[in-house]
Amino acid sequence: MLNSLISLCFVTLFCVSAAAASRTKIYSINGHEGKFVSSPPAADGICRSMVQSQGYICHEHTVTTQDGYILSMQRMPKARSGKPADMPPVLLQHGLLMDGITWLLNSPNESLAFILAEKGYDVWIANTRGTKYSLGHTSLSPNDPAYWEWTWDELMAYDVTASVKFVHDQTGQQKLHYVGHSLGTLVAFAAFSQDKLVSMIRSAALLSPIAYLGQMPSQLARSAVDAFLAEDIYWLGLHEFAPRGGAVAKLLEDICQKPGNNCSNLMSSFTGQNCCLNSSRTDIFLEHEPQSTATKNMIHLAQMARKGTIAMYDYGNEDDNMNHYGQPTPPVYNMTKIPKDLPLFLSYGGKDLLSDVKDVKHLLGNLKDHDSDKLVVQYIKDYAHADFVFGIQANRDVYDPMMAFFRLH
Repeated sequence: MLNSLISLCFVTLFCVSAAAASRTKIYSINGHEGKFVSSPPAADGICRSMVQSQGYICHEHTVTTQDGYILSMQRMPKARSGKPADMPPVLLQHGLLMDGITWLLNSPNESLAFILAEKGYDVWIANTRGTKYSLGHTSLSPNDPAYWEWTWDELMAYDVTASVKFVHDQTGQQKLHYVGHSLGTLVAFAAFSQDKLVSMIRSAALLSPIAYLGQMPSQLARSAVDAFLAEDIYWLGLHEFAPRGGAVAKLLEDICQKPGNNCSNLMSSFTGQNCCLNSSRTDIFLEHEPQSTATKNMIHLAQMARKGTIAMYDYGNEDDNMNHYGQPTPPVYNMTKIPKDLPLFLSYGGKDLLSDVKDVKHLLGNLKDHDSDKLVVQYIKDYAHADFVFGIQANRDVYDPMMAFFRLH
């Protein structure tokens, strides 16, 4: 039971990406051996298992990034009635430890991908590297440590860039709407701050927006950060951060046993008290999630939480940073450089312990000169982190206002 709860809470941590095909990992922590076995990716993919089963047409695509990762992508070009999309394309980008199934887990009248398709949008679903259906690479196997040598810097520079360009090109050079949740917002903010992708984007809807993590009030998440949990796993040689594996479960269990850490409800302890989740979907959720990510990626996020900054990965010493960046400290992503005329819809919650209100206000301070008619900020007092993608009321509370924003742009 604890392992299931640990998996669930880590899924929503920064959602605050299963392991390589047909492989077993054995490791030892404090003399205790553990084993993690992952299943091979299903041959039918997300379209058949999650979309076509609901009566929708769905097409599977693959996209290869400049650094060789082969990503899966799904397209929903019609409503369930068969009516073709007559609205612009929308790309959905999931958060950490998740994949594109994020947008399909609830019923069709509650899941954003289905809702958009019914409203006439051409829906595209992205899946980042390392997730179950995006394990391919032109030369590396997920069994190779080098496969997992990346952070969200690379997700921004390669994955989201390749996904946006693919949709743009496949739809006849149409500009697209972008929707991201949590880590899916972080990579977007970073890209926009470098003036990347902007020429292909109509607008961006950023749910549970994360640019800064320094004020994150979750005591358990803070304990994991301060205990260097991800660094410990990395130096044990586990470059893949597998939430269902014993290494992560054991270290988190140790954190839960520390005085002051209440693990009776792990999900709420990490994400905040979500108001509107459908508990009947938990089994379906756990059937598909959580997904793996790179341990190095978790280290990068922990660096952000410790320092309160948004910067590239810190290699820990001036020499290594000089080798990678040509300067002794990692370059900063400057949020004030986001183009002021880029239409942005930001939605955040008062109960969210990951996309914390203070951190969001820090971000909004950097956007204070944004064109007033191009920035909509929505605050939902009772929402926590997972409500924005799994909440049964999100259609009314978030998606309707978001689509109204889309129609303006």
